[in-house]
Formats: sequence, structure tokens, C-alpha cells
Amino acid sequence: MKSISKILMVITVLLSAVNGFAQIKNSKTETVKIYGDCDICKTNIEKAGNVNKVAKVEWIKDTKIATLTYDSKKTNRDEILKRIALAGYDNEQFLAPDDLYSKLPASYQYERTLKPITKSKDAGMDMKNEHENHDHSEMVQANTATTQNISQLNAVFDNYFSIKDALVKTDANLASLQATKLVAAINAVDMNKLAMEEHTVWMKVMKDLMSNAENISKSKDASKQRETFALLSKNIYELTKVSKQDTPIYYQHCPMFNNGKGANWLSKENVVKNPYFGSKMLTCGSTVETIGNK
Repeated sequence: MKSISKILMVITVLLSAVNGFAQIKNSKTETVKIYGDCDICKTNIEKAGNVNKVAKVEWIKDTKIATLTYDSKKTNRDEILKRIALAGYDNEQFLAPDDLYSKLPASYQYERTLKPITKSKDAGMDMKNEHENHDHSEMVQANTATTQNISQLNAVFDNYFSIKDALVKTDANLASLQATKLVAAINAVDMNKLAMEEHTVWMKVMKDLMSNAENISKSKDASKQRETFALLSKNIYELTKVSKQDTPIYYQHCPMFNNGKGANWLSKENVVKNPYFGSKMLTCGSTVETIGNK
């Protein structure tokens, strides 16, 4: 009798799990290619994508095609694919960060056919002939893409600096307005057009950037905005380090904020104008790093 009870309990648990995914409301289904080579890859991909009653992923190893079924009011295709990329698996929309891919056991690593290949200097090519035969229209397109990358991220950086300036003035309403603009700038970034390093860092910080910006935009309390701004600055710093800058960016430190624990921020000018205390301690702080043109 005990064994029968255990079996019934297992069946109940399995049916509960199945029903959890079967109860996905506002259901939308899409297919997408996700790269992996083994049964463990299947387990990892599906585990990363699945969210009970919100999203279910079913991946087929032979075709590398995944079927995404999700509640369209609670999530979307990109959110699911980001989680899978952050588990180490490239897909049509997002590449896995290199460090996360490298953490996969060697037997689970797959051929990264979507990742751009860096040509070595000793590729054995005749540089003169290569230049003569090169399609210069591609060079123009590449340069245009680079310009687009800079302008996309510049909108994020510029709105960050506007929030900083508002907090220097202790203007909570203006900080809220600029944070709303930062949310829009984050949403406008096309990850597929970012350079590889930018893409990797963007995937790591985007969720927190959005959360920080939204929290500042919803608050009208400068002290709370400043607490969130310290977190926002950490992520903006990571992104600034891998992005091309037209002018030097100054990474500055306030030793007094947060009960003496300190906090950092970024500025376009080397002169210290403290966003954590404003006019109370406007010049408190120092430049600890200069991020130059790349």
C-alpha cells in the first residue's frame, strides 16, 4: 500500500507540473533556433526558458528548433531567449556571453556558428588583392552600423548624465523625468547592432538598468533616487568601459555617501559636482578613473 501511495504521489506531482504549463493564459507560440548538441543542452535550455504558468520551452536536439509557448501579457520571446543565452546557449536573437559559454563543460560546448570569427594576422591572404577585391559597399555599411551603435548607447549615456545633473541640483521631479527618458532609450537599443563586447555587457546589465531607471522615474524623493542612482551608476560604468566614447568620461567617488560606505558616479567633466549631496557637499569626492576614447 505504501508503494502505491508513493506512486500516486509522484503522478500527482507530475500532473501538477504539466498542468502548470498547460494553464498558460493569453498563450502565444513561436519557433526559434537555439544552438546546442546534447541531451544535457536540452535540459539546460528548457530549464532556463521555462517559467511556471508563464513560459514553456520545448527544444529538439536534431533540428535545434525550440517551440516557445508563453503568456503574451506577462513575458515575450526576447525575455525567454535572453534567459537561455545567459545559460550559455546562442540563439537567433541573442549570443551567449563568452564567459558563460566557456563555463559549460567541454562535452556540452557546441559549435558557435553565429559568433563572428576573428581573422588572424597570418591568414595567408594577399593584402593587396584582398583590398582590390573587397566590396567597399560592405565597408560603408559597417561604418554606418558603428555609427548606429554609438548613437544608440549615447542616448542611454546622455540620459544617465541628465539624471546625475538633476540630482546635483536636488531636483527630484527633473530626475524622475530624465529617468523616464532613460527607460525609453534602453528600450530603443537594438542589441543585434551592438559590438560583441557591448552586446555581452548589455545582456548582463540591461535588466538592472531598466529596473533602476524605472525606480528613479517613479520616485519623487531625491534621497531614494540617490540610493538607486548608486546602483545605476555601477551598471553604466560596466557599459562605459566597453563602449566607444567621443570624449573622456570621468569615474568619480564620494566617500561620505551611504553612511561612509561611499558610492561612485560618472561625469562628462573632471570637476567634481556631487550628485549624492548636491549643494550640501557639492565638491566632496574625487576622480578615480578616466575612461578615454577608444
